[in-house]
Amino acid sequence: MSASSTKNLHMRKHYDFSKSVPNPYAKRLKKQITIRLDEGTIAYFKDMADEKGIPYQSLINLYLRDCALSRKKLEIEWS
Repeated sequence: MSASSTKNLHMRKHYDFSKSVPNPYAKRLKKQITIRLDEGTIAYFKDMADEKGIPYQSLINLYLRDCALSRKKLEIEWS
């Protein structure tokens, strides 16, 4: 590689962000969390995800989003 081509590979010491704009999709980005699920629940979603051809975490997200959008309420009864 010549000296002029390697010069473009290095980071600058300063970048001008004064004309930058906020990411319009930032609100739609996903947030990574840690969640504890039963093994049977994970197996259920993994099997369904395999049938649908999508990653199981995406399927769980779609399911939870559907619950949230429809304002689904969970009925819990303790015995």
